[in-house]
Amino acid sequence: MSHISLHCVQCGASFPANMLILQCDRCQSPLDVFYEVITSQSPPRDLSARQMPIPMHDESAGVTLGEGDTPVVLLPKVGQLLGSERIYGKLEFLNPTGSFKDRGTATLISVALEHGVKEIVEDSSGNAGASIAAYSARAGIKAHIFAPADAPSSKIRQIKVYGGEAHLIAGPREAATEAAVDFYQKNNLLYASHNLSPYFVEGTKAFAYEVLKQFGDGLPDHIVMPVGNGSLFIGAWKGFQELKAGGHIKDIPTLHCVQAQAVRPIVDAFEGLEWSIKNVQQTVAGGISVGNPPRLQQVVSIIHATGGQAVAVSESEILRWHGLLSAQEGIYAEPTSAAAFAGVESLIKQGHIKRDEVTLVPITGFGLKDTAEY
Repeated sequence: MSHISLHCVQCGASFPANMLILQCDRCQSPLDVFYEVITSQSPPRDLSARQMPIPMHDESAGVTLGEGDTPVVLLPKVGQLLGSERIYGKLEFLNPTGSFKDRGTATLISVALEHGVKEIVEDSSGNAGASIAAYSARAGIKAHIFAPADAPSSKIRQIKVYGGEAHLIAGPREAATEAAVDFYQKNNLLYASHNLSPYFVEGTKAFAYEVLKQFGDGLPDHIVMPVGNGSLFIGAWKGFQELKAGGHIKDIPTLHCVQAQAVRPIVDAFEGLEWSIKNVQQTVAGGISVGNPPRLQQVVSIIHATGGQAVAVSESEILRWHGLLSAQEGIYAEPTSAAAFAGVESLIKQGHIKRDEVTLVPITGFGLKDTAEY
């Protein structure tokens, strides 16, 4: 008997743990993994002597490339620029394929392998596609990756070099999703969507366990993330919830969401404004250029639950911080990651982050993955 089931994030409907089920058949909302009973018989992952529930039934058969355990570094020069001496970066770009996506992919592909899956379909603006292609190669699974035709060529090359079959789709990011859905349905394949899969989020929650391990009792007051679909944001929340339920922490850090002004569906939802996919404009922060995130309401609920904020930043602010991170701290990040620091600046100016509070920013992707001249 499985130790997990799937629950709708909106209406709470329950479903068996099946990789083919991605949305609630009642309200079409995304699903999350629910652990029926968390006991010593449930497969644990030992992180600093704390057990993290995972959705696999045999962890020894999992797929890994050594993801996780990324370092945390103090950013003193960034702190000086912002008037705060307690700003840290967690170098998520040091994951195996150069982005935080490897956390979720490792779990997603491990579950797929456990279910005997041989061929999968995914759509991505680049990082998730490269990650899925790499871990699929490791697992012996054929991967079809649908990506926007204007995605950074370095990310497309990365998908191809791992052996993934890249399907480049003209038009907005959503066009790649539509093409992927059409392809998997016509070919009767598994849609391993990192945006919808409840298993992907289960992998990203390890971020929270590592933050506890690295900061100990002095957890950050604030964690500020660039958010497109929100897989790291939601995963961190789930991880901190588990740690709180287990008595390992008393309070969950305040979680803040940063988006580009050009693509701001979550910010508008948080502010009670209407958003339309027609409002999408081009942004250098391609990793968060998601006009219709399927887990939007879940992200907004988490922001409210932690007392956080959702802020949008301009292209000029993103580019400014992209340069400052490299020139001041020696950190070559994607523009998407730089957007989070522009968000920190905004949150400090607005008084949502006090200058003596500890702030952590996950630097989600490596600059070499997005090398266009800005």
